[in-house]
Amino acid sequence: MFKESKVHISQHSQVIVDTGYQGLKRLHDKSLMPKKRSKKHSLAKADKRSNQQLASQRVLSEHIIGMLKRFKILAERYRNRRKRFGLRFNLIAGIYNYELLC
Repeated sequence: MFKESKVHISQHSQVIVDTGYQGLKRLHDKSLMPKKRSKKHSLAKADKRSNQQLASQRVLSEHIIGMLKRFKILAERYRNRRKRFGLRFNLIAGIYNYELLC
């Protein structure tokens, strides 16, 4: 889906993703992804620590994505006009930012 979306990521930026983006390493050199264990081999302690560090960096964006899913703009199929999607998305993000300030 990422390839089909045609999203452009600058080569200078670092991307932290989960294991759902396994092929991204071939497309973007600066992508960071947690290591997975195999059925026969468990992870080393250093790999577990690096996975925990990545998870602690990703948790902020995961909370924001969860909030957007509560507004149902990302959780379900968007059935309104596509022209207004960006406007509604920005309004919901503004409401969330306002809640953070209060």
